[in-house]
Amino acid sequence: MSGPARRLVVLRHAKSAWPEGVPDHDRPLGPRGLRDAPAAGRVLDPPDLALCSTAVRARRTWELAAAEWAVPPPVRFEGRIYEAAPARLLEVVRETPPEVRTLLLIGHSPGLEGLIAGLAGEAEGDTLERVRAKFPTSALAVLDWAGPDWAALAPGAAKLTSVTVPRGVS
Repeated sequence: MSGPARRLVVLRHAKSAWPEGVPDHDRPLGPRGLRDAPAAGRVLDPPDLALCSTAVRARRTWELAAAEWAVPPPVRFEGRIYEAAPARLLEVVRETPPEVRTLLLIGHSPGLEGLIAGLAGEAEGDTLERVRAKFPTSALAVLDWAGPDWAALAPGAAKLTSVTVPRGVS
């Protein structure tokens, strides 16, 4: 497939807390998550658009990462990302406007790992094996591909170029 170079950056939310009596969707970030989310922003170049789960821990990850950039990009909070299977995540990504070249997707395990594995027709080094083994909180995966628009993104069409796990310091 040919077309403009495109990049999908997949970020798993930072480490959450488990307060008693708080529904899963409303769980906040824990102390480590509060340190790691800004580190994710420091290692990322700002995308053209961010798609973020509506879960509190994902929204807070976005806020802390985006605060590291001089001009944060637009964000769309999307309820379909929460607890989504890989096929649903791909549906959401395919709705991205064609003018977006770099898209950041902030969501949850295990859907993100499945999306990455499904899209990666190629991978640099051991990146795909690392994603399959464990995609921890705050992990970032970068998938590059070329296509006329996001609607054309198909399983196996991308190359997984990097996987990093930014960690903040106290």
